[in-house]
Amino acid sequence: MKCVLISSEGTDVLFYWADEQFEENLCNRFGHPEQDRQQMSAFGDCINTLFAPLIISCATLLEKLGDTYTCFTAENGHLCVLHLFGDCLYIAVNGDGSENEDDLRRKLYVLKRLSEVHFGLVTLDSQLFKKELRPSDSKQRVCVWKMFQSLLLTYSRLREEDQSFAVEAVERLIHPQLSEQCIEFLDRQVIQQVNNSPERGSEEVMHAFILVHTKLLAFFSSRNASAVRPADLLTLILIVQDMYPGLSEADELNPEEVEGFVLPEEYYTPDPSPSTTYTGAMDWSVERIPIFRFADSDVQVAEDTLQTLNSLPEPCNPRRIFLDLSLREGYCPMMPHSMYCLPLWPGISMVLLTKVSSSHVALSLYQLLDGFSLLEKKLKEGQEVSQILRSYPIMSELRQRTDKFVKSLGGREVLLQNSWLEFKSKVFSRNEHGSSEELLQACGNVKRQLCSLYRQFFSAKPTGGTLSLSRSLQDRVLRLVQDKLIDWKNFLLVKSKRNITMVSYLEDFPGLVHFIYVDRTAGQMIAPSLNINERSTSELGNSAIANFIKMKIWSMISLARRYLQKGYTTLTLRDGDYYCCYFLWFENEMGYKLEMIEVPVLSDDSPPIGMLTGDYYRKLLRYYSKNHPAEMVKCYELLTVHLGIIPTEFLIQQCCDLARKLWEPSHIPLL
Repeated sequence: MKCVLISSEGTDVLFYWADEQFEENLCNRFGHPEQDRQQMSAFGDCINTLFAPLIISCATLLEKLGDTYTCFTAENGHLCVLHLFGDCLYIAVNGDGSENEDDLRRKLYVLKRLSEVHFGLVTLDSQLFKKELRPSDSKQRVCVWKMFQSLLLTYSRLREEDQSFAVEAVERLIHPQLSEQCIEFLDRQVIQQVNNSPERGSEEVMHAFILVHTKLLAFFSSRNASAVRPADLLTLILIVQDMYPGLSEADELNPEEVEGFVLPEEYYTPDPSPSTTYTGAMDWSVERIPIFRFADSDVQVAEDTLQTLNSLPEPCNPRRIFLDLSLREGYCPMMPHSMYCLPLWPGISMVLLTKVSSSHVALSLYQLLDGFSLLEKKLKEGQEVSQILRSYPIMSELRQRTDKFVKSLGGREVLLQNSWLEFKSKVFSRNEHGSSEELLQACGNVKRQLCSLYRQFFSAKPTGGTLSLSRSLQDRVLRLVQDKLIDWKNFLLVKSKRNITMVSYLEDFPGLVHFIYVDRTAGQMIAPSLNINERSTSELGNSAIANFIKMKIWSMISLARRYLQKGYTTLTLRDGDYYCCYFLWFENEMGYKLEMIEVPVLSDDSPPIGMLTGDYYRKLLRYYSKNHPAEMVKCYELLTVHLGIIPTEFLIQQCCDLARKLWEPSHIPLL
């Protein structure tokens, strides 16, 4: 019994998703036959009828009181969470008790982020955003809604199954030697070949990376590219998993069932500690760190004995996406890119991110929109125009930039030109200025025309042709990478399920059941694999035990976030037969721990803690760095689960030792 809805202030349904139970319950309530469930328009009417009183109630409260409710439980026990983003009301409902308030609010913020990634700066204008989310053409509307419905389902699945999405951090596939080779290959063979080809159109590849399921094998950026934020990278991984889910559970490679595969007896026995010590030199030919040891002998998988893989779907390229970038010319939170996802094999994909030829226009439009948004904010606060112009010299610069930009269009955008002339006559006139309401309306008109121009340039789906990478070029690159990784394919698929095991830690950390270590500065995490497949076993035993531990870890992640929201950075608790611990701390670039501070306490209706919901850790690092302007500040998290027989004082010391042991591998240059 789950539903997600986006509505306008006029109760129009802009988007919805509902599971089968919710659809069936709603159709029975309104007396619709089974076949009506297949008609999106008919079911949308039912959704509209059901939620209209709630939407009107929220709008009335907002108009009369300036505030509205954000969460309530209905008489039938359904939990409902609401959030207003601009003029659009986002609603999430759960009726089976499987999601709490934080889960539903997190889902709404993720949905908002996905809309920003797909629509860019158009989301700043509610009217244009409604046109993108609910196109007038019914076929196009069905296509848009199905895309976001599928993304929501994929996100919910990954959040329940994958540790990287549970903690919202990128997980790397740990094989330093292969990763280094792939990075070099992406640089010299893929990016250079594409950018030197006449078939690339007007686009230029800026970034390329390879995924094995949700794990990052290699990432490379061209010399003149800006860094991709971890939150954007995690969002791209979500999109890739939605486009190409990979192998189903029935088709997954399971080494125990492969003919001729024998697990060595010493699998459950910790290897002796290495006799060599770390010298500081990066020797990729030797895997020195015990946690990264995954010898080929442990995975003796012959290609001719593996299960037959399903055929790959046709690539649906390119897809327009918008990423947060900091350029030398300025900052743009939604810079347009074209995303090419090339499925190498089921479960393994390569992604190319290209810069569009008119990206400089996006930067100019954002800078203008940012200036007009500041002016609009000050006008809403009741400040006079003359006071704003005196207090903010940037307003004169805004006038010059807008004049120059409108002039560069050569009269092609008449609506933008007219709205700008009207705005200038009301704001920059030496005579009497217009009323506050007139000024706000004129400012809003200019912003809408700027967003409309942005929409014309970038929001339309890329159509290929001479402006994009040709299909033949994509195919050549695809075959090139397949030839490079063909001998590693089966190893990678198995490795993605057993990236890191607990075996390497049992000797040094007796009683340790599981851990998750997150570098919040880089947005990356390290954790032993959790295999709950009924057909296989792991160090945790059979799937039932592994699933029990998984549920405990997921519960601990949620609990740690609630306490962090209240300002607590350390948490230890006894949970049945287990001890659970959580730590957040700061270090400088050399690895020395910095003094702890009181982190900000957040309200209950604040954005959920994570990377996909507002990038809490980015803001936290910025907050802490104010007192350390001269050094690089890094933030780390560690979550551990121990057996309850471990003494408390020994447990805390073990967590400290584990954090020190895990610090060095985080410096492997995969990004």
